[in-house]
Amino acid sequence: MNVQDALFNWLQIKLVQEARPDDGAAKETVDFFEQILREDHKMTVFEVVRTDDTMVHIQYETDGRKKLQMFDREAAERLLADIEANPKYNE
Repeated sequence: MNVQDALFNWLQIKLVQEARPDDGAAKETVDFFEQILREDHKMTVFEVVRTDDTMVHIQYETDGRKKLQMFDREAAERLLADIEANPKYNE
């Protein structure tokens, strides 16, 4: 999995976990993607540093270098919206 895909997948499930703190599956999936970011992509830091009307900004560090990756906010929030729209996940 490339860096951009790993970060996007982490971001989507991180947003789900933050909105649904009692969702154990979301927490496990966040942990899984964090492991990928650390082990496969050698990231030591990765965090959402800003969300504006259109973009979510993630700052990460690898090999001692800080980098910034931005993702479309609507795309990043799509998984959460889909989960919340499905009644079987909201009982």
